[in-house]
Amino acid sequence: MSPMIRHIVQRGETLFLIAKKYGLTVNVLLAANPDIKNPSLIIPGQAIHVPSLRKTIVVPQENYDYNKMMSDLDALSTVYPFIKVSTIGKSVSGRSIPAVQIGKGIKKVHYNGSFHANEWITTLLLMKFLEVYAKAYRDGKYIGHFNVKNLFERTSLWIVPMVNPDGVELVQNGIQPTDPLYDTVMRINRGLRDFRGWKANLRGVDLNDQFPARWEVEVARRSGLAPAPRDYPGPSPLSEPESRAMANFTRSHNFRLVIAFHTQGQEIYWGYRGLEPDESIRIVQRFVEVSGYKSIRYVESDAGYKDWFIQEWRRPGFTVECGRGTNPLPVKQFWDIWGKTIGIFLVGLDV
Repeated sequence: MSPMIRHIVQRGETLFLIAKKYGLTVNVLLAANPDIKNPSLIIPGQAIHVPSLRKTIVVPQENYDYNKMMSDLDALSTVYPFIKVSTIGKSVSGRSIPAVQIGKGIKKVHYNGSFHANEWITTLLLMKFLEVYAKAYRDGKYIGHFNVKNLFERTSLWIVPMVNPDGVELVQNGIQPTDPLYDTVMRINRGLRDFRGWKANLRGVDLNDQFPARWEVEVARRSGLAPAPRDYPGPSPLSEPESRAMANFTRSHNFRLVIAFHTQGQEIYWGYRGLEPDESIRIVQRFVEVSGYKSIRYVESDAGYKDWFIQEWRRPGFTVECGRGTNPLPVKQFWDIWGKTIGIFLVGLDV
């Protein structure tokens, strides 16, 4: 029997469109959903069971948005029941921010992506790794020279694939006049409907400038102190629901290390004001070996997630800047970036 994907009907969708999306026929969908008596009477929010005929679930594509990620998480947790999906909080617009656990070791490691809205390709990288890693574990395979079964038994990996779901949706799909924050967002963006340069959440706060690691120094460094598409640290540390969710999530786990994935420069930042542990240099050297990225210890920056983690726990924290170019990076760069980052994903579980 084929595993089922739980699809949530979106506004404007019909059974025909849903079937077409998954490469099925309406009759196949009706057979999987005997409770649907009238195919023309499905409503937004209704759950539809979709037989999964795909060998690959996470497909790199332009406009990999929040709904696509959530649909893929449903499919992955169905096909690989050892993947556990939970919610760490909600965004400004009320979207759930998912966290994914895979592995059962005592050692805990955390990866996150899409702190910045127009860096959504990092979500795709994390989702693809989740699928590749889960499949290798189920099939008893190695990835390169890494014994996935051993990694799985020793390490619990916690992934937050999309820290900023509202921002990602804004960059990819824009905002409707019916949205309660429409006027605010349009004012911040100076009336422009092109949101490709947007990094912030819907309130114009840069979520990676929100953490209580010399936040006041970061504020003094910024020339603008008003909501903006990027670089505004907010009215106070952790003022935003997304950054608070990440802080509470991190405090609730005893992470051995964390990695935040971003998209500019092919560089790895690993120090913060001399507070990083001595082992960080050994770990970053391994990251450099497998990725070819450049190691940078210090930059003139504060209030980032990695900075805060190092400050509070004195454990290894890293910001990995994948790729190079103008954000949002095109999906045609995905496989090149994947080839550089998959080693980082695996080494992070091994050290």
